[in-house]
Amino acid sequence: MCGICGFLDSHASLAEPEMLGRVGAMAAAIAHRGPDDAGAWADAPAGLALGHRRLSIIDLSPLGHQPMFSHDGRWAMVYNGEVYNFAELKAALEHDHGAIAWRGHSDSEIILEGFARWGVEACVRRMNGMFAIALWDQRQRRLYLIRDRLGKKPLYYGWMGGVFLFGSELKALAAHPAFQGRVDRHSLALFLRHNYVPGPYCIYEGLKKLAPGTILSLTAGERGLLPTPKPYWSARHMAEQGQAQPLTQDPAEAAARLQELLLDAVKIRMVADVPLGAFLSGGVDSSLIVACMQAQSSLPVRTFSIGFPEAAYDEAPHAKAVATHLGTRHTELYVTWQEAMQVVPRLAAMYDEPFADSSQIPTYLVSRMARQEVTVALSGDAGDELFGGYDRYFLANRVWRRAGALPSPLKALAGGVIRAASPRTWDSLLAAAAPLLPQRLRFKHPGDHLHELAGMLGAGSPEAFYRGLVSLWKDPAALVPGAKEPPTPLSDPAQWPDLPDFRQRMMYLDLVSYLPDDILVKVDRASMAVALEARAPLLDYRVVELAWRLPLALKMQGDIGKWLLRQILYKYVPRELIERPKMGFGLPIDGWLRGPMRPWAEALLDEGLLRRQGFFDPAPIRRAWREHQAGARAWHYYLWPVLMFQLWLEQYPGAAAP
Repeated sequence: MCGICGFLDSHASLAEPEMLGRVGAMAAAIAHRGPDDAGAWADAPAGLALGHRRLSIIDLSPLGHQPMFSHDGRWAMVYNGEVYNFAELKAALEHDHGAIAWRGHSDSEIILEGFARWGVEACVRRMNGMFAIALWDQRQRRLYLIRDRLGKKPLYYGWMGGVFLFGSELKALAAHPAFQGRVDRHSLALFLRHNYVPGPYCIYEGLKKLAPGTILSLTAGERGLLPTPKPYWSARHMAEQGQAQPLTQDPAEAAARLQELLLDAVKIRMVADVPLGAFLSGGVDSSLIVACMQAQSSLPVRTFSIGFPEAAYDEAPHAKAVATHLGTRHTELYVTWQEAMQVVPRLAAMYDEPFADSSQIPTYLVSRMARQEVTVALSGDAGDELFGGYDRYFLANRVWRRAGALPSPLKALAGGVIRAASPRTWDSLLAAAAPLLPQRLRFKHPGDHLHELAGMLGAGSPEAFYRGLVSLWKDPAALVPGAKEPPTPLSDPAQWPDLPDFRQRMMYLDLVSYLPDDILVKVDRASMAVALEARAPLLDYRVVELAWRLPLALKMQGDIGKWLLRQILYKYVPRELIERPKMGFGLPIDGWLRGPMRPWAEALLDEGLLRRQGFFDPAPIRRAWREHQAGARAWHYYLWPVLMFQLWLEQYPGAAAP
């Protein structure tokens, strides 16, 4: 795990020392991603410079230093990530090309020789791992940017003037003199809808995120236009093919096949020359990963969890029970709300782009704790998206089946009936009925959810209904004068997959949007802020492809998600330790904004300040703030992204001019 950066100057007018100075400054800006080593190299006649910061995981010796050069001297590479099947690739290279005089035993050297001997696309198709790579062909004077299939590792790029910039984080690009940080108002509108800026868009004009599973190439001397990234793997094709050719095995055989693959995905992610552990929440996904680790380890696995004093947000007791049963070496840390709130001022610098998933705070705290003992931590990310774990899949499917077929007048009537009573009134009515409702229907602030549902009943398709369900501000462009939301997988029918079941389509949309742009961004920045490498076995592309061949009945049965994962987990952990309502990894933001955070938030949401900055129409924001403070509505989910953008503007004042 490392940080990469570089630039391709179309003028090629700088001397090598000046180029090295500039790319060195870019690399220094992301030193937290790689505190163990730094490297820079320039091809001055071509205008190309590469920078690297290294977090040493495999082959801790100087032989793993980057930028790294192929044995024939043609190719130069900087690389962020891990390729877990490097031993298999090494054996294949030696089979195809005979004995190779390897300099060290890093995965970097092996994949670089793969690029040199097999070709760029042929090699990357063989790679199983997480990676963002910049590869320079000195003979053809051509730059390649490559990102892993699911988007685990980040990579930003774009033209600033006559300079093509790229890097793992935006702060690396901002360190180059050509950088200009003008806010993209259209991306800002997307941010208010989603809590994150979805790829390929970026908060800055002129910059993009490289799409997962693609390769972008650019020749020295090209200027201005961004080439279209070429896919080497397609999530849509994979999902459609998987459902077109489903597994026909019975549940026991399917479970055995998935278990075997999971054990291998975990095993290859336990290879490291540094201490290794795992995040453990006590839920299905993290418990299964830890169980697979402990089953293949002769020593107790180190596990880590964060606890909070409020029971509604505290998963630590569940994690401890699972850890005790599995026999791990468990560490838990209880954090006060005051300690958690102290992280908030650091978030803008940590994430570079505005990012408003509040679980970024506990994710950072558990990463910081784990880093005191280990350099690598495995996580259970992607279980919900692949195996149908989110409650919203069940809710949306149930509501759409009942409401989607209604004539428009009846939908309008139903919406009017719901809106006739205030959210507070609905809260009171439903509080009395709560003991009679199943656990999955006992929401916090049910009146607010009902009013949101009323506004979504007019959706013209199940995909549009789902977009409304997962959106925060329903019409964010109205808050950002001059903005128009660009298309995303959630809004563009051309990007919707041909899958027979609405639940499958929701899972797919999350796989290509929420997972890479929220979950993986959250974990990458939080872990890399403390130089911790986070590995996700469920994102092994073999697991992903097998998951999409499973019949839906093996994922979702009745009101139970992740059914097949549970059957495997019960072989390691008693059912009673796992069967509990899903908690998530949240924080009491609603109370914070009415209590200890109120003065801070009030200052950022000052009407005069909002008008001077010119990014937002203050009226709806101030109305939501007043209603939230009065307890009339729970607007914290809507206000938090506005606050995160305001915090970001404070720390990146160069972006403040609209």
